[in-house]
Amino acid sequence: QVQLVESGGGLVQPGGSLRLSCTASRDIFSGWTMAWYRQAPGKEREVVADISRSGRTYYRDFVRGRFTISRDNDKNTLYLEMNSLEPGGTTEYVCSRPNSLVPWGQGTQVAVSS
Repeated sequence: QVQLVESGGGLVQPGGSLRLSCTASRDIFSGWTMAWYRQAPGKEREVVADISRSGRTYYRDFVRGRFTISRDNDKNTLYLEMNSLEPGGTTEYVCSRPNSLVPWGQGTQVAVSS
């Protein structure tokens, strides 16, 4: 049973923007903090931002001011608005519920290149 589905990735030029979406099953999403993670080739997966069920947000320093995380609790959907994207090859973005055993989704690829 598919529980997390990420979408919205693609190829964008440096300085460009993308909006990622993550649709989750209700039992994963409702009432829980959710987070976006990224993983570049050869590197560890790391958290990018998270958002509590009430909307309190947290950002890593490397995206603060450029990315915005949000959620629609009625649609069980998590978003990541990414602006001023920096060149750096292709990075996979995935969403999940922190500190849980929820299986990772397929992720969505973001490539920033001119």
